[in-house]
Amino acid sequence: MRIAIMQPYIFPYIGYFQLIKSVDKFVFYDDVNFINKGWINRNRIIVNGMINYFTIPLKSASQNKIIKEIEYLDVKKIIKKIDQAYKKAPFYKEVMPIIERCLLSDSFYISDLAAKSVICVSEYLDINIPFYFSSLINPGNNGKSRVERLVNICNLCDSKIYINNYSGNTLYAKEDFAEYGIDLHFLKPKIFKYRQFNSEFESGLSIIDVIMFNEKELIQHYLNQYTLV
Repeated sequence: MRIAIMQPYIFPYIGYFQLIKSVDKFVFYDDVNFINKGWINRNRIIVNGMINYFTIPLKSASQNKIIKEIEYLDVKKIIKKIDQAYKKAPFYKEVMPIIERCLLSDSFYISDLAAKSVICVSEYLDINIPFYFSSLINPGNNGKSRVERLVNICNLCDSKIYINNYSGNTLYAKEDFAEYGIDLHFLKPKIFKYRQFNSEFESGLSIIDVIMFNEKELIQHYLNQYTLV
């Protein structure tokens, strides 16, 4: 049983969805500290041929708070920005209602909104796996190390294979998890190039950019274009 554990990001890049596609269970790591200028409440899209950030406004955000405690504010300006940026994209009509439905959520917390953005896009791409929140399945982490917390989640989900984002290889060592009987791997995505209006291609943008410019079947193919190391 394979598992991935990641902080909830708002409409993350395609590598995040490759990670989801590679596992049997996915856990949103929502009870760790918020990171300023990270990807939890912001991402990058193309606006008038240039890379541009969209940022979900937050209420009293702080790195001293855990992600699930932080509320977000009005998102109507974000919806308008995305709408104007991609109105002429080939799959705008199919995709924009999904984005609007996600952002016009009844939730108050950025962790829920970010998780919903991931789940909505996963459903659109026909990725059918269960999603969980670490705060619900593994409460009470006082005194535990980073590795111990992740190992506990793996054990509670009956998973002995833990797949992490490739950047995680600077934080975690396979030997540390092997001590607990967990087999750690890192997913390294292959670059997925496609046409972005008439602009020079920019990689690593929000999944919004990917689904606006590419048919679903092609994206589904590229979800499997990665290596595990």
